[in-house]
Amino acid sequence: MKLLDEMHARGDGRDVVWLLQQIPYARFLGLQVELVGEEVMTVLPFAEHLVGNTNLPAVHGGAVGAVLEITAQLQLIHDTDSERLPKTIDVSIDYLRSVGPKTTYGRAIVTRRGRRVANVRVELWQDSRDKPVAAAHGHFLLAPL
Repeated sequence: MKLLDEMHARGDGRDVVWLLQQIPYARFLGLQVELVGEEVMTVLPFAEHLVGNTNLPAVHGGAVGAVLEITAQLQLIHDTDSERLPKTIDVSIDYLRSVGPKTTYGRAIVTRRGRRVANVRVELWQDSRDKPVAAAHGHFLLAPL
């Protein structure tokens, strides 16, 4: 894949930051990424175009799900030297609280990584990391069968 080849060629240690900017939907969301040691942390600033329920207001569940999945994939890319983008096998999402009009943060933990498949747990929070607003567990294909 040319995108990952170009990312690896950059070799500046902040490659996932550059990679995120190459994803059109991530740009639409306004999603940002920060590297905290070896942890990839995503940051979703609140924007009116992300509101799904105007009565609360609350961020649309599809946008929340996309942030969870992208966070997992970015952590996998950061952790591996894979030449291919991780492909989603399945993701199970738990919507725990309304994602209100505030900045939302995310982090992923790779719970198991084999040669071909990885399991990843992701959490999103707003005010406190101890009070997640959404969580996900996903399985990702690291290499073609």
